Order: sequence, then structure tokens, then C-alpha cells
Amino acid sequence: MLLLQGRSYRSVVEVVGCSHRDVAAARRVMTAHGITAQGLAVMSQTELAGLFPDGRSKVSEDYLAPDFAKVVASMRANRHFTLLQAWRRYTTVESSLRKYGYSQYCFLFAEYVVTHDLVAVLHHEPGRAVFVDWAGDTVPLIDEVTGQVVKAYLFVAVLPFSGLVWCRAFTDMRMESWISAHVQLFAAIGGVTQIIVPDNALTATRRGGKGDPARFVTDRYQQMADHYHTAIVPARVKKPRDKAAVESGVNVVNTRVLGYLLEEVWTVLEDLNTAIAERVYEINHDIRRADGTTRWELFTTQEAPLLAPLPLDVFEHVEWKEAKVQRNSHITVDYQHYSVPFQHAGQLVRVRLTTTSVTVFDGEQVLAKHPRQLGRKGQYSTDVAHLPHQHRHVDQLWSRQWFTDRAKAFGPATTTVIGQLLDQRGIEEQGYLECQNILETLGRKNKQRLEAACQTLVNMAGHPSYSMLKRLMASIEGDRQAPGPLRAAASTRKPVPATDVAVDVYVRGADYYRDGK
Repeated sequence: MLLLQGRSYRSVVEVVGCSHRDVAAARRVMTAHGITAQGLAVMSQTELAGLFPDGRSKVSEDYLAPDFAKVVASMRANRHFTLLQAWRRYTTVESSLRKYGYSQYCFLFAEYVVTHDLVAVLHHEPGRAVFVDWAGDTVPLIDEVTGQVVKAYLFVAVLPFSGLVWCRAFTDMRMESWISAHVQLFAAIGGVTQIIVPDNALTATRRGGKGDPARFVTDRYQQMADHYHTAIVPARVKKPRDKAAVESGVNVVNTRVLGYLLEEVWTVLEDLNTAIAERVYEINHDIRRADGTTRWELFTTQEAPLLAPLPLDVFEHVEWKEAKVQRNSHITVDYQHYSVPFQHAGQLVRVRLTTTSVTVFDGEQVLAKHPRQLGRKGQYSTDVAHLPHQHRHVDQLWSRQWFTDRAKAFGPATTTVIGQLLDQRGIEEQGYLECQNILETLGRKNKQRLEAACQTLVNMAGHPSYSMLKRLMASIEGDRQAPGPLRAAASTRKPVPATDVAVDVYVRGADYYRDGK
């Protein structure tokens, strides 16, 4: 094309990087076949190759083509199989064709690996390792009740041989979530790899001491590995190639998972994980790579059969804490509330927390067991049988009926005001805090005055609120006007002092002196 544009031999050589002889040969072919710019534009690559043969295809026909697919299969089945062994086996094949030398054989194999997307696969053995890490980016979770925004952290795992990706979101990166992610991972792939390769996160490794560069696996993480009969081999510090597989998986998750999820608003962690699972399913099952296979196909055919079986029991992260049973028959652990039989109010109890359950003990006796509350803080898990009889028919704590039943202890006017306060709210739950302030703050030590203030508010058809009742109670003396207990009036008689009088002493009366005696 450059020659057809009238460019000189020197300029063509500078642009293309060939010799003057090559340019002259191309000019001769173009002149012999009468090639024009229009004709060159419509010519195919095959036609061009026929006009300018380089002789390599003819030479390759004289050589025996290596069966590189069989070489790759041997390398997958036998990690000790080398390319030198493959070449020696190639040279022993009976054929009239010539054989490639070792250097050319290696060059052709490298081209085969690149064109068939086998570079990463051949560096890893099937079922041997899984790489795990936290993705750097997070997903915001918005609480529908409080409007508070929390971060959802993505745990990413990659099996480097098949490229299979697994991902799950958690509300924190603490040890409990770290262990739970591994347990769910092994359950999802249906087996256990020989080793786990984590980054040097605080949940995975620790230093031996101050100034000691050596790192050791954390105790709880090692217990999990022992339970699943696997080994933990953390990536070396500042050696990014040690965890190249998981970094590649994180990039895939960022592109094909976060790229879609961040466009939507998420309020429930379970919904977010469902959406993540759908995106990951597409990555593993629908995307075909250069060799025509999917990650899932390669995993199920060549990697899954080599995984170690799962143990009979699922490993659970266990944590022990102490808590005090409150007057409302609940304990508070990790900002969540769990009911305990009311007879134990005020008592210290031991609490065992696992990934899925919360168990309360009094010594060796189990007092209560609840499914563990996750997500938004301040949730209640209540067993009605744990409550006193007067509270057992309440549907649930922090409900209209709960506040109404508590108001009945103050009087009918207080019950009416609480009902009016809840009715005036567009969202009934928004009035719960004000109801609690009225009953707990204003009425704790002044039941009669609160009832009197509520009655006054009902009579005047006023707007029920905490501030209004507080002002009314300040203007009403209430229980101070109630008559006190009756007391006897003080005596005006002067008390006679007691004197010691002998029994045999005679004392004259007034009549004696009146008679003049």
C-alpha cells in the first residue's frame, strides 16, 4: 500500500522495518500481477499469502506436528511431567517426517499455551489450592428503619486451576465472618483443597513478637484448617505474584459483580448475596474462554474429583461471653437482644455464640437458645415463654400492643394518649421512642401525675406529645394534693414529772387544811 501511494523505498524501509531487497521484491510482484490500490483493498489474507509466500508453511509440512493437547493432559495429571520428557517422547514416534529440535519444540509449545489460554492452568494443579482475600471495594447497605449506611465487604475465593470464582458479602471483616466464609466456600464447591492461600490479614496471620518479621497462622484459623484437614500457606509479604490468581479473581468480581451491583440500592444483606450469586453464576457458567470451556466445566471434569471430602460436622466459630439478664428478661450480646426466662433477671449468665446460634447457660444448664441475629443492630429474638405472665400475650416487643399494655398500668387516660400518639404518625414505628420516653421518663415515679396530665390533655383535646405532657405535669401538683394520713392533735396538758413516792408515806388532803386543822 505504501508503494501504491508513491512512497520511496527509503521511507517504506523506515516505516515497515524491512530491507530494500524486500521492498524491491514486493514491487516486482505488484507489477507482474497488475495490483492497484482498489484491487489490494478487496483482496483476502489467503490471496495475499499466495502472492507473497514466505516458505514457512511448506517447511512445516516436512515436520511432524507435535500433539500438544496430549502434553497438556500429561502435565495436568502428573505435576512432575516436564517438557523435556514430552519432547523425548515426540522424537521416538515412528514417522517419515522430520522432527523439531528441542528449542523449536519449546517455542511452538509456548505459542500453543498462549493461544489456548493455558498459561495460568499449567502453573497450578487441580484441587490443590484455593486463594482467598477480601476485595478492596465495598457495597453500601442502607437500613430502612434508621437510614444508617454500613459497608458490606466482599470475600473472594479463586481456584487457580479452573479459575472458578466464589464470592460472598459480610458486614465486617472480623474472625467470625472470615471463618464463616471458608465454611460456606467448602460447602459450595463440595470439597476441600489441599492448601489455602490467604493474604496476611489480621484474621489469618499474626507476628511472633514485636520486631519479629516471622508470621504465624492465628489459632482460630488453624483450628478451622485442622477440622477440614487442610493446610494454610499465606502469601509472602510484598510478593504480589504469590497471590496473582486471587487478584485476577478480584478484578473479575470488580468488573462483573460490583460494576452492576453499585448501580442499585441495597437494604438487606441476604438480597445482596442473592444478587452476587447470580452474577458469579454467570462468570462460572456462561463466559467461555479461549479454549472453548467454562470455569465450571473445567472444575467439574478435572478438579472436583480431586478435592478432599467434607467432614461430617460443620466447623463453627465459637465465642464465649458473659451477660446480665435485664429486667425485661433479655440479655444484650453484640448489640442484639435475646430473651431469657424472667426468673433469672439480674443474674450473670454465660453465652455461647456460634455463626448461626446463641445459647445461654446458667452453669451447665441451658436457659435459652436462639438463632443468631445478623445485620441491623438492636434486633430482638424473644421466646414468649420466657416473659412474665402479664407480658406473654404481647405479639412482640416494640409494638403497639406492647406500649398499650404498659400504659394500662397508669390508667385509661394514659392509654388513650398513647393510642392517639401512635395514630398521628404516618409510620407507627416512628412514635415508639416518644412512647417510651413518656412511660419511662415521665411516669416512672409519677404515675398519678402522668395520669392526671393525660386526663387534662384528653379533656382539652390537645395534641399528644412528650413536651406537652411534661408542661402539664409541671403545672399539676397531682399526688402532692392528696390528703395525708390522719394524725392525732398534740396534747396541751403539761406532763407531770414522775417522782419516787414511798408506799407508807401519808399525805394530807385539801379537806384537812380547809377545816382549820
